Amino acid sequence: MSTNISSRLLTEAPRVLVVDGSRVVRQLITRVLLAELPGVEVTGCGSGAEAQQVLGEGVFDFITIALRLPDMDGLELARFVRESAPQAYVPIVVVSGDVEDRLHRRSLGEHVTDYFDKALGFQALAEFIRGYVRPDDTAEGVVLYVEDSRVVALATRRMLEKIGLTVRHVVSVEDALALLETSKAQGVVGADVVLTDVSLKGELTGGDLLKHVRGEFGYGKGRLPVLVMTGDENPANQAALIKAGANDLVEKPVEEKLLVTKLLFQLRVARHLREHAAGA
Repeated sequence: MSTNISSRLLTEAPRVLVVDGSRVVRQLITRVLLAELPGVEVTGCGSGAEAQQVLGEGVFDFITIALRLPDMDGLELARFVRESAPQAYVPIVVVSGDVEDRLHRRSLGEHVTDYFDKALGFQALAEFIRGYVRPDDTAEGVVLYVEDSRVVALATRRMLEKIGLTVRHVVSVEDALALLETSKAQGVVGADVVLTDVSLKGELTGGDLLKHVRGEFGYGKGRLPVLVMTGDENPANQAALIKAGANDLVEKPVEEKLLVTKLLFQLRVARHLREHAAGA
């Protein structure tokens, strides 16, 4: 019988498996996880074979895997977890320092839940993992949400408002730009994060919104994070969205926990960057 992860977390400390060929990296990740998640149990493995053995001995709530391991490809280990882990589902995040490679691999890694860019730092990784194993009960922030389907918008809005976020929903890029223009005239950004679909019924797409936010408005990724939802699995098209200024992508159909985790993560990183800039 499969172990239900969500019920496990109610009574037990989260167990995290860190798989990386570098002992220093494993120690760094373990250190920040212990600080960020008191009570967490971290197991480190230096190779895929070692991880396979450990995985046969117990259930984990979260697994990080380096893209390149001494004895196998990280995606090969991810496939092993999906095919043989005792639980039905466990979040697997590939930790990579190569953003372009990460984007390219998006289409190849159906066994991977998400990718994390090592350039953001291990503290950010710890917060990212916390978003999965101990999601924030409440959050603050204004989400500018661009979605032309009323049914989808209603469900997503409820999901975000349930955790305390304020949602400013518009049905087109044109409406979103008008809102940002009005806010800028008042001396404010108008939102803490943008969540937009790529394909919209108006003349402008989510890609056009990205170009305006980064170009015309001049808001960087830290000032106004943009999370793009897309059903296009083509890695070249996904890479183009990142290059145009998207902070991250959420593939459709959207999985609620993944969307909330990514959104809260972007809010935390942006807040951290703003505070750092203010203190500089």
